[in-house]
Amino acid sequence: MRLFFSRRKSVNSTDGCIACSCCSDYHPTDTIDENTKIKAFEILDLISGTIILIMPIVFTFPSGFERALYLISYLLIGRNIVLNAVKNTIKGKVFDENFLMTIATIGAFAIGEFTEAVAVMLFYRVGEWLQDSIVDRSKRSIAQLMNIRPDYANLVIGENIEKVHPSDVAVGDVIAVKPGEKVPLDGVVVRGKSNMDTSALTGEHIPREAAEGEQVLAGFVNQTGLIYIETTKDFDNSTVSKILELMENSKSRKAPTEKFITKFARYYTPGVVIAAVLIAAVPPIIWHQPFEDWLYRALVFLVISCPCALMISIPVSFFGGLGGASRRGILIKGGQYLEALSNIDTVVFDKTGTLTKGSFEVTSIVPAGAITREELLEFAALAESGSNHPIAVSILNAFGKPIKREMVDDYSEIPGYGVKARVKGREVLVGNVKLLREYKVDCSEIDSAGTVVYAALDGRFAGYFIIADEPREDSADAVKGLKSAGVKRTVVLTGDNRRIGDAVGRSLGIDEVYAELLPHHKVEKVDMIEKSKVSKKGKVVFVGDGINDAPVLARADIGVAMGGIGSDAAIEAADVVLMTDQPSKLVDAVEIANSTKRIVWQNIAMALGIKGLVLLLGASGMAAMWEAVFADVGVAVLSVLNAMRIIKKRRIHE
Repeated sequence: MRLFFSRRKSVNSTDGCIACSCCSDYHPTDTIDENTKIKAFEILDLISGTIILIMPIVFTFPSGFERALYLISYLLIGRNIVLNAVKNTIKGKVFDENFLMTIATIGAFAIGEFTEAVAVMLFYRVGEWLQDSIVDRSKRSIAQLMNIRPDYANLVIGENIEKVHPSDVAVGDVIAVKPGEKVPLDGVVVRGKSNMDTSALTGEHIPREAAEGEQVLAGFVNQTGLIYIETTKDFDNSTVSKILELMENSKSRKAPTEKFITKFARYYTPGVVIAAVLIAAVPPIIWHQPFEDWLYRALVFLVISCPCALMISIPVSFFGGLGGASRRGILIKGGQYLEALSNIDTVVFDKTGTLTKGSFEVTSIVPAGAITREELLEFAALAESGSNHPIAVSILNAFGKPIKREMVDDYSEIPGYGVKARVKGREVLVGNVKLLREYKVDCSEIDSAGTVVYAALDGRFAGYFIIADEPREDSADAVKGLKSAGVKRTVVLTGDNRRIGDAVGRSLGIDEVYAELLPHHKVEKVDMIEKSKVSKKGKVVFVGDGINDAPVLARADIGVAMGGIGSDAAIEAADVVLMTDQPSKLVDAVEIANSTKRIVWQNIAMALGIKGLVLLLGASGMAAMWEAVFADVGVAVLSVLNAMRIIKKRRIHE
């Protein structure tokens, strides 16, 4: 479903926010046609009102008829503003920009400034329309990043194919996906072969091949061949639904800066309104100044007072940051985590599957005695054939031949040690050095940076294998990039032995390595790191695979699940999900967070600075309503344009 966003004209204040139409929340409309129709009527009103406004300026009319023309022009241009002001006042929601603009322009009418009253309302409406258009454009560009929800599924029923809504497809049904169509549900390819565009989920534009037995996810786009998929999840639990739900929920998790601005506006606007009343009343009463002059100054002061630029540009900046991150395959669960990423002190990595590939490979086979390499590998593979351990799988992959299980008897797996089996009538032990010593096999411990797997035949040492888990190609660049981005400390936590952990740490430039840890030990280490961090306000980030590291992800200030595509545990446990197996995506996330933070504070400084200056000019009589409207609408437009730079910056890098 394509999402489009429009501004709500009805005002619903939340979290103490002033009820200002320009800073109301944004919600998807049902169709673009409705949005276009509303825009068309608004433009027609503005054009009609402008033509009628020009008539008494260009031509001479009787004073009564001239005032009627000004009034008609005013109602055409500003009736929605006036109606909203009345509705909100009845509901007790005063001090919004509708109220301020209505009071200011009616006041201008009261003191005979007809042309200025209508012209200022026109200028305000044009500025508001331009602001709406800019925001709608930025919202649509962000929404299109997540335009991955499928509209239909081709359900296979016998020999026929029926087009149905994805929610009507059950787990275990078979669906057909044609070239150019989105995959509507998670599943496994049961027939056919094709290339898949995964960029909507991962941010990666290199196609991924999907053949029989391969898992595909909702949101992938089929590029080449017709494939048939057996679904493994229903629509509500599919990857695409979880991602869209995550992105929707992210808007409710406000950053501390957003919360501060909301509280600030709660006190700021009423305070300025009281100041405007004092400006209008005190000089005429105490110093006998002309009332009309000071009333005009107060009206200008009122127009300036709405903190529209602050209230709209800050949320749009954070939303732009979230959208820019999603474009790169980085899902951040809210503005609070995006802002926290700009204050990282320490990054803690899990090793296996995070900094390393998590796929073990036999890199060396060393026989002892008269046995050959081929014989040693065959005995070890047959002995390990009953195990699903990654090390056993790596030995079976190295053997690469069909396993004749009839050659294996008396198989037993010894947790924490290895396996014992009788192969071809001979007793075989395959495991760590503790296993061989437990069975009184004489062997020396091998010093290696990889995992050493020992083997024995009939009570004699037969040789060993070295199995390595290689670092990911961009792990070193990720560590280097994080340090360049201001991260003060990098740490690795691993269950491997110290030699392996230290070797990986040295090769990647990691500051500290803690090895031979069980899951609960990792939580304890993160607690220790939290207490010893360099900056007390800095954040501790833990990066793991999101499946086995859920307790640590929850304990850290920011939990980052890497390679979380298709993993429910990753999406649920982490605050940030990197949808690919690239640690360097975390550097992208930090850069986006830093850019968002800079733009947010630029907008705050610009809005407060310009408004403060024009407020002083208005109070002193040096600024007219034209400057006041610019300080309100103009600064809001500039702030939103500045916020849009976050999205444009992401486009440059792609």
